[in-house]
Amino acid sequence: MAIEQSSRYIFLVDDEPIQNEMLKDYISERFKYQIKTYESGESALQDMYLNPEIVVLDFHLNSHLPNAQNGVEVLKKIKEQYPAVQVIMLSGQDKLEVAIDSMKHGAYDYVIKGETAFSRMENVLNNINELSSVRAANNSYKKVIAALWAALGAIVLIAFALLYKFGSNDYSR
Repeated sequence: MAIEQSSRYIFLVDDEPIQNEMLKDYISERFKYQIKTYESGESALQDMYLNPEIVVLDFHLNSHLPNAQNGVEVLKKIKEQYPAVQVIMLSGQDKLEVAIDSMKHGAYDYVIKGETAFSRMENVLNNINELSSVRAANNSYKKVIAALWAALGAIVLIAFALLYKFGSNDYSR
């Protein structure tokens, strides 16, 4: 199976298929991503080779499959193997401890399910896209600066070589 290099993926991981479909529809109307949905963290982890930029991960993934890993367990595995992936935790729990635990393990943000969840998700995705643009510009600037330093070093070396070759070695006159 060939993977298109320019594909930008978002994975939506929620054991409630209706939630996944509604969020997929909402995001696809506003962003240019390939969106893949999963009902378990295990199935999403199997597709991480697609290098998603963002994973939206439900906190409780084991309501239908009792042996399934919960969202924090999946978050830990994603961040261990793919630290650059931005993970947004999505949960019905409005508890500060849950949000802090998610952030402690590397989540970019924590969104509470409810009437404002989708607009909040849109804001978080915009922030991630802006952060990605800033990082890309920063990397470009670093490359330009490195090239300028290399060029300056070469000019200095050439100048010293020319001074040595054509300069006077007798300073006693």
